[in-house]
Amino acid sequence: MTVLLEELRDSAYRDGVEGFVVGAVIHQDGSALVVTRSELDDFLPGIDEVPSGGVELGETLVTALNRELSEEVGFAVGLIDGDFLETFDYRSGAGKATRQFTVSVPLAGRAIRLSDEHVACKWVTAENVGGTSCTLETRRVLDAWFAR
Repeated sequence: MTVLLEELRDSAYRDGVEGFVVGAVIHQDGSALVVTRSELDDFLPGIDEVPSGGVELGETLVTALNRELSEEVGFAVGLIDGDFLETFDYRSGAGKATRQFTVSVPLAGRAIRLSDEHVACKWVTAENVGGTSCTLETRRVLDAWFAR
């Protein structure tokens, strides 16, 4: 059973959220993948983040996650670990109240192929996640993932 149920979006609408983002803590051997945004990006240039992106009009959360992962790391979700879901709210670059839903996805032997949107990737552990340039919200997601 997927943890990205559409009821999550319905609840967020009731909270006044206008935009949605889905992301994944892609993991292998106790480490999590972070990708580095291009310095040329208009929104949060150069930061480290988990692979993520906006949900387009008419998409389910799972469909959006499949599309975003395919675009950003070169493969679709496959399996979502059912024991992890973290959310956080923020203002998008356009000023919209936005909620990000982040799940856990095993790498499962797949190769990572970055999009042009990201210039690098690295594996982090609980011990070195503080050395990344992740936002506070993303660090909290990663800390929660490592603590589970």
